[in-house]
Amino acid sequence: MSDEAPGIDVSVGDDGVQRITINRPDIGNSLSPLARDALIDAFTRANDDTRVRAVLLGAAGERHFCAGAGLAAGGRGSDAQRRPDKRPGDIARMLQQGWQRLVASILDCDKPVVTAVKGTAAGAGSSLVLASDLVVMSTEATLVEAFVHRGILPDSGAIHLLTRIVGLRKAAELLMLGEPIDATACERLGLVNRVAEPQDIDGVAEELVQRLASGPTVMLSMTKRLLAVSSESGRDRAFEQEAWAAEVVSYTADLQEGLASFAERRKPRFHGF
Repeated sequence: MSDEAPGIDVSVGDDGVQRITINRPDIGNSLSPLARDALIDAFTRANDDTRVRAVLLGAAGERHFCAGAGLAAGGRGSDAQRRPDKRPGDIARMLQQGWQRLVASILDCDKPVVTAVKGTAAGAGSSLVLASDLVVMSTEATLVEAFVHRGILPDSGAIHLLTRIVGLRKAAELLMLGEPIDATACERLGLVNRVAEPQDIDGVAEELVQRLASGPTVMLSMTKRLLAVSSESGRDRAFEQEAWAAEVVSYTADLQEGLASFAERRKPRFHGF
């Protein structure tokens, strides 16, 4: 697939779900710079679009969720790494403006992101999974931190994300050995939320994203932010941020609907932003 066609399909349904599909199965759903930037744009638009209440990320085909940066096509700036006239800072800038920015676009998206993993998620592709809020994984899928097999320093936020999910010792093992992790192990380590048979994964992912899309949007957005704060800062900052987030949520119509539905013993009908 040429870079003239990024291969990122995006649609917003009447249900408030923005569905993003990496549609590059002929090259393992690897990401060229153009595809990477199209993904960044999709998550940025999801964040800014008040129609969007939740995001579902998936990929075409069954073999690969995302094989990473597409080294064969220069996806990680491989030419820049080999170029004799490269300047100090070239690679750092490329990562900051590209792959780190992609992962940040998921982490910073105010809408909850559900990711369905049907095949192998490798390298930068695994970071897309790690950055998501909820993950459904096929029993036949695997996740592999493949950087060590190419002599590449783990990037795309992999060290930061893995350490906060599985802890220092296990992150070191996964990154330094680069062994594939099957769905059962991913669930045991807390890397994914649900494991489903291949024929069921779309339905399970849809059920989760629909639940999120019908939920109290501001509360979910604030919860996502506080989860990030709590994993990256001390108690004092986490408590301060929690208090201010509760202040914001207290003014939402969804909170009032939640209280009213409880009093009236009925299911709440959250209206969102």
